[in-house]
This record gives sequence, C-alpha cells and structure tokens, in this order.
Amino acid sequence: MHILTQVFLTHLLFSYFVSGGPEEQQGVKYANKCEVCKVVATELEAKLDETGKTHDVLEIGYSVDDVSPKKKKEYKKSELRLVESTENLCERILEYNIHKERTDSTRFAKGMSQTFKTLHGLADKGVKVDLGIPYELWDKPSVEITTLKSQCEDLLENHESDIEEWYHNHQGTIPLTRYLCSERVLKDNDDSCLKEKGDTGNEVKNKKKKKKQDSKIKNKEKDVKEEL
Repeated sequence: MHILTQVFLTHLLFSYFVSGGPEEQQGVKYANKCEVCKVVATELEAKLDETGKTHDVLEIGYSVDDVSPKKKKEYKKSELRLVESTENLCERILEYNIHKERTDSTRFAKGMSQTFKTLHGLADKGVKVDLGIPYELWDKPSVEITTLKSQCEDLLENHESDIEEWYHNHQGTIPLTRYLCSERVLKDNDDSCLKEKGDTGNEVKNKKKKKKQDSKIKNKEKDVKEEL
C-alpha cells in the first residue's frame, strides 16, 4: 500500500510540475494575453454587478452660496462607480489559484485546485509530500497569480479609455469580453480562450443569479395567470 501511495504521489507531483517546454518544466506557465483579458473583464463585470445594485443618487456640482440647485446623477451611471469598481480590482486576482489539472483558460480560477485538494488530503493522512516549499506556503498565491495581478494592472492602465467608453456607452449591450478583449486587446490575435467555459468561481455565482432571476420570472407568470 505504501508503494502504491508513493507511485501515485510521484505521478501527481510530476503532473503538477511538468507539462511542456523549458518554462513549463519548472511548473510555471504564465497567463497569455487572452487569459489576462478574460480574467480582468470577468472580474470587472462582477464588481460592477455588485456596485450596480444601489439606487443611490449623487448630487454633483459646487455652489458658493449653497442655494443653486446641484445636478443629480444616479450612482450606477456615475464616474464614481467606475472608479470604485476598478480601484483595487487587481487585488481580487489574488483570490485565484492555478488549477494545473486543467489545460485551458479555466486553469485560472477561484477555489483550491483538485491537485492541491489531493495533496492536502495526503498530508493530512501523514503522507510525506515534498513540494520544495514549506507547508504553510502551499496556499499562498503562486508566481503565475502574482504575475497575473501585475498583468491586470498593466491592462487597466493601457486600456483605461476603452473601459471608460464601454462603461458609459456600451455597458449592458456589448459584453466587456467582446468590446475590450476581442475587438481591442486581442484584435487580430487568438481570442479562443474567451469561448472556453468552466468553473472559474464567478461563473458559479452567475449561474445562481440566473437561476434566481428565472425563478422570479416564473413566479410573476404564475401570479398573472392566477389573476386572469
């Protein structure tokens, strides 16, 4: 049994650290341009969804006599909402983990990877697992994730005007992944990763949200039928 465990562990560690070329042989595979934009667009839309639930109204303008009426603007349509949504947006990237058992863009996802769940399980059972780093550092953001955070910051800085244009004029009509990623960041480049579906953490929330919305629609239809 001990031999079988060691063989399984060796295979698991080999799969974790080795997956391809020279860079991959060190277990490191950074996010490509498509993956970076996909994660940033997903996170920004998720943050806007969070901040867009309020019905607050802002008073804009300054009056010396404080008598002249100030302009009013809905918070969810304001510049302030965009600023607050993009501020510290890339910090959310540190909630991601590398899921090296996956080969597509969904390898960047929230939650513990299946590989690390297995390794933690083995360690909890007393099996010696040597990853070359202390156990207490196992769940710290990997170099791919910290680099992805930096890539996120670069993308926001380089495409600030594109994001502002989308926010003010196309939000709700054109998905950010299409407007920002396909049509700008990845123009004339491979954008196939945008079509890859999987559990990235936010998608689970979106499914729950859609299920809740569908339930509300069905309840409304039921109420209408009862009234008729």
